[in-house]
Amino acid sequence: MPTQTATLQTIPHYRSPGIGSSDRVKLVFDAIGVPSDDLNSGQHAVYSPIDGQKIANIDYHSAAQCEARIAAAQKAFADYRMIPAPRRGELVRVFADVLRTNKDVLAAMVVIESGKIWTEAKAEVQEMIDVCDFGVGLSRQLYGLNMGSERAGHRLSEFWYPAGVVGVISAFNFPAAVWAWNTVIALVCGDTVVWKPSEKAPLTAILCSRLLQRAIDEFGEASPDIHQLVIGDYRAGHALASDRRVPIVSATGSTPMGRHVAQVVANRFGRCILELGGNNALIVTPSADLEMATESIVFSAAGTTGQRCTSLRRLIVHESIIDELQDSVLAGYERLAIGDPFDALTQVGPLISKKALDTMQIAISALENAKYRVIGGQRVEISGLSAGSYVRPAIVRVNPSYSGIQRELFAPLLYVIPYSNIEQAIEIQNDVPQGLSSSIFSNDLRETERFLSVAGSDCGIANVNTGPSGAEIGGAFGGEKETGGGRECGSDSWKSYMRRLTATINSSTDLPLAQGVEFRLQSNELSGLYQRSADTA
Repeated sequence: MPTQTATLQTIPHYRSPGIGSSDRVKLVFDAIGVPSDDLNSGQHAVYSPIDGQKIANIDYHSAAQCEARIAAAQKAFADYRMIPAPRRGELVRVFADVLRTNKDVLAAMVVIESGKIWTEAKAEVQEMIDVCDFGVGLSRQLYGLNMGSERAGHRLSEFWYPAGVVGVISAFNFPAAVWAWNTVIALVCGDTVVWKPSEKAPLTAILCSRLLQRAIDEFGEASPDIHQLVIGDYRAGHALASDRRVPIVSATGSTPMGRHVAQVVANRFGRCILELGGNNALIVTPSADLEMATESIVFSAAGTTGQRCTSLRRLIVHESIIDELQDSVLAGYERLAIGDPFDALTQVGPLISKKALDTMQIAISALENAKYRVIGGQRVEISGLSAGSYVRPAIVRVNPSYSGIQRELFAPLLYVIPYSNIEQAIEIQNDVPQGLSSSIFSNDLRETERFLSVAGSDCGIANVNTGPSGAEIGGAFGGEKETGGGRECGSDSWKSYMRRLTATINSSTDLPLAQGVEFRLQSNELSGLYQRSADTA
């Protein structure tokens, strides 16, 4: 009987250079105690970006199956919302323990399906554990407010209640963590969840869902129906967005996808939490520590093969140091190890697909046609992984007016843009439709404070002397403009998963009205006199 816990020591073949992705998938599923026999019985192929191997043939859920799962989550909500919030916190504490036990195995599945390097995949699962720990504390801090009333003997109170079913639509680049951000907070708040993962990463979703079900079973106080998994393409996402039984939809992905989801949800007066395109910038000033800035730039632009929503796209550098810094970044790029993401030495894995590689090459061709010199960007052949889309990170210096910088490219192509003063740098940074993450490297207090001020970065995230890529779970995550305006995970973003009720409580024997409004029922005698006068008129 397969063990339900595993580490790299019990499954040494994960990182063996000769093993294919399809074999790795079977090892992962067996190690976690989930049958893998039914992974090849469907009509929709799933491929690993590592070696291009087909790792599964799965069935998508039909419209009727999607409807049934939403209905099950809605039914389960009626009972789950009545469980006290600290007990719901205990559920996510149990889930954190399940994740700790299976951290390496789940990380391996993330690597296989997303192509993320091993250390980043383990960090993704750690992020899931961290948000569970955050959720445990949050379960005792779902605070409302008491407010003073202008009326004697009255008080105003604010209550936060679970909203209902939360729909979660996630992307391939963080196939587990973004789901956990939303699901853990939703469960703590008393909501139930229906999850539609990326069709590029359904196997990670299956494992995550199974691990959560183990936690629910161990917890023993909630129905297993509080979490539902829907496997499918954009049609499943549309079904989730258009269903009136799902009052809140959290969607992570491209801006076009988010625009469609927002319109569908708004049409039925639901609420959205949107985390969409990034197109993030980093400003480097003359006072910056260039060695530190270089290291941050290389990771932010080339890490995760440029496939984070917070990846660095635009490097805005003062004209006095631009040559020096660009040379330093290029030297860093030359030292990057590109290859099998399971290899401990690898720093850059594959793009998610050949389509992503082709899109990057089209962007490079457009730059060259505009007479810009692109350094890097070539496809890299990796021995034994010839079907994978490996690429050398690219750098190109452009004018701020180049139209290509207005669009987010989900690949490691870094635009380097010169500036002459801090006001111009901030203007260049803000002059794109997106507004997720931003950074400045400077040791000038006036510059950093200007960057963080109301006249500075217009993004949802602004960092000083650290890059734009990556975030801790304690802060609310999200951005402005075409990034969607939503916030997930930390701070007070839990309010996005709940409904607010404002109550007025009168403990007096009087009935005063607000703002001094006078309204009193007349005596019967006066009332009759008024009625006779009205009849005469």
